[in-house]
Amino acid sequence: MRNLKYVLRQSYEASRALIIGINEYKHASPLGYAVSDAEEIQEILVKELGFDNKNVIFLIDKDATKTKILKAFHSFTSEDIQVDDRVLVFFAGHGHTKTGFRGEVGYLVPHDADMDDSSSFIRWDELTRNAELIRAKHILFIMDACYGGLAVNRDIQAGSSRFLKDMYQRFSRQVITAGKANEVVADSGGPLPNHSVFTGHLIEGIRGSAANEYGVITASGLMAYVYTKVANDINSDQTPHYGQFDGDGDFIISSPKSENVSEDDSKDIDELISVPYAEISRKTVNLEEKVDYVKELLSSQKSQIKLHDFIINEVRKFLSLTSEDNFASRGSFTDEELLERISSYEAYSKDLCAIIGIVSYWATDNEFSVLSKIVSRASDRLLESEGGLTIWINLRWYPLLLILYHAGIAAIESKNYKSLTNIFYTKLGESEYGSKDSLFVQKLSNGVLELARSNIFKKIPGHEQHYAPDSEYIFKQIQPMLDDLFFLGKSYESEFDEFEILYALVVADLRKQSDGYMWGPIGRFGWKHKSRDNSPYTKLILEAKAFKDQWPPIKAGMFGGDYERFEAVANEFKESLNNLNWF
Repeated sequence: MRNLKYVLRQSYEASRALIIGINEYKHASPLGYAVSDAEEIQEILVKELGFDNKNVIFLIDKDATKTKILKAFHSFTSEDIQVDDRVLVFFAGHGHTKTGFRGEVGYLVPHDADMDDSSSFIRWDELTRNAELIRAKHILFIMDACYGGLAVNRDIQAGSSRFLKDMYQRFSRQVITAGKANEVVADSGGPLPNHSVFTGHLIEGIRGSAANEYGVITASGLMAYVYTKVANDINSDQTPHYGQFDGDGDFIISSPKSENVSEDDSKDIDELISVPYAEISRKTVNLEEKVDYVKELLSSQKSQIKLHDFIINEVRKFLSLTSEDNFASRGSFTDEELLERISSYEAYSKDLCAIIGIVSYWATDNEFSVLSKIVSRASDRLLESEGGLTIWINLRWYPLLLILYHAGIAAIESKNYKSLTNIFYTKLGESEYGSKDSLFVQKLSNGVLELARSNIFKKIPGHEQHYAPDSEYIFKQIQPMLDDLFFLGKSYESEFDEFEILYALVVADLRKQSDGYMWGPIGRFGWKHKSRDNSPYTKLILEAKAFKDQWPPIKAGMFGGDYERFEAVANEFKESLNNLNWF
């Protein structure tokens, strides 16, 4: 099946909702404001957020039976629902929790529920399991009820940033509940008359209080806002429970400025927005444990052997996952297979990318050898001749390109140019071809050049018209992890550009030294060079000129540690940029 991020639009096709409010129960105590909560949410969706009234299912009191609720929810599994739709499910009513052998089980209590018969309840995980049958890319569950058993996590770190248009193209399933198991939901006393504490703060958040500096309201931002407000409300003894149970996208509630984002397909210009965050307990994932462990080992000089062994084990896992068994070089080419391979390479290299980024950021002379070992061992098998389809053979370099970008940008962020130099100039083993290009950056750039000649990255939907599709794609692809690891924020773009320029110039310099022919991979900085005075390339050259041999990349050993050698290749490369027909 094709990875959804390649087919999803940077907008919504349709907006749909199921709104449920229950004051009157057959066999349970009544509530005071659940129906008014539901009515207000329906009105906001239709009148303020652009939901079509015909796409909003509204069930209150006696209409909110178990059968009708499930039938309404399952209506979203219809073929009429498109992948670019969004679906919001709001429930205001009683929740219930039972404890089983594997932990707590959460339930919604419909109008006709028998409180002595759990089969008359609606299990929460019945909704989450069936959510996979709904094609809509974004689903947000908002439950003004308390119960346990929510298997959610929060992968976005404090202070993280995300690209707005990119969030539209990432799958997500998110949830927020008014409280956890055994907590009492406050049905009154909220910030707004005739509304519960939870929904009162929810309404205020949707109407603008949860907006970021650009006026954008995301589900993550709304959840963080409501969590903080409800947990600290003097009329509340409840703590909302929220997170993501599938995907890494974000339900966009309101984006008033999205129409101002550039629509020029040749430039992938997007708006980087901060994601509001509330500190909560979260499920620890394996990658987070690995990152913490590597940091712990780096903090002690006595742990070098453990660090080496741990990283080599991770390289072995990477090699196993990306082996010929999973990525046969023979076979026919299709666009769908290409996109699947790209996605699989990204998933299988994720852990190693994070680890090399951490090491590159903090590496001292003691860790440079392990940095070199990561790239050399990960590249070894790519030096061997192999039959098959040329495009599949060259695509094997893609995970190494991701590894280089993560390590390189981490090094730029920490001003650790020795790390970057060490990686660029790592010597690889001899290939069967007897090539004179023996350094990592040379071998990698050769593979990347072949991919560029085949226009492989232009086959990724949304990148067909880009000047530098590989650079534009990687720019978006790696940002979330790097921002979570290093809190880059808005400096990410300038550091990405600096890395790509140094990468291009090192390749160009080595080619010139080797055979007199100068070429280097031109990334996003190429089209930015149109504005010569403000181009990142011009700025970097002027910075180097000001420091000359004291310029950090030169001092770290790039370009033979010789400023004049750098200046010669930089000026010649600048002519190539000036002659681009991108403008």
